Amino acid sequence: MKRICIGGDFSPTPIGRYPSDGESCGENFRKRFLVPALREAERVEVVIDDVEGYGSSFLEEAFGGLIRKEGFKISDLREKLKIVCHDEDFKIYEMLITKYISDASKNGDV
Repeated sequence: MKRICIGGDFSPTPIGRYPSDGESCGENFRKRFLVPALREAERVEVVIDDVEGYGSSFLEEAFGGLIRKEGFKISDLREKLKIVCHDEDFKIYEMLITKYISDASKNGDV
C-alpha cells in the first residue's frame, strides 16, 4: 500500500487546476503523485486533511482527471483509491472527490 499525504508530500497549500495557476496545482499532483502510485501499488491512501483547504479546481483536476485524462476506470479507483480524513471539517472534500470521479465517469470519459 502507498500512502500520500497531500500537505506533507505535495504542498500545504494546494491550489489551481493547471501549472499556469502555480506549482501546487491539481494537474501536477495527479501526474507526479496519484498516477505513479496508482500504477505501482495495489492500494493507495490519500490523506487530505493535512492542508489549509482546497479549491474545487484542484480537486476536480487531480481526481476527476484520473478518469478524464489518465484512462482509469471508476471501478478500478473504487478498489485501489482510499481517501482518508480525520478532521470532520474536511469530510466535504472527501465527498467532492467522490463526486468529481463519478461525474467524470458519467460523462463518458472512462
